[in-house]
Amino acid sequence: MEQKDLGKTSTGINANLAALLSYLLGFITGIIFYVIEKENKFVRFHAMQSIVVFAFLFLVSVVLGFIPFVGGVINLLVSLASFILWIILMIKAYQGEHFKLPIAGDIAEKNA
Repeated sequence: MEQKDLGKTSTGINANLAALLSYLLGFITGIIFYVIEKENKFVRFHAMQSIVVFAFLFLVSVVLGFIPFVGGVINLLVSLASFILWIILMIKAYQGEHFKLPIAGDIAEKNA
């Protein structure tokens, strides 16, 4: 597969790898890459999308944890969907795609 030129980064890491790493630990690595990456809009977009998506999913998980039984079952489904989404986002970022999720992607674009 041919590698796209995604521009240089202020971290010195390839942009596609930095974008992938911004999803690695959810919103935590998203925040780290959003703060340290000053130049590359591609990396900043994926970092902000990681922050928005995984902070939201974390909050949903916490709220569901307070609902007896049904919350646990729904939380299990949300966790499975989150895991699948996490894998997809990392793959798309590494492939150099500007993969934009609804709502979260719009927020990320405005703040990248």
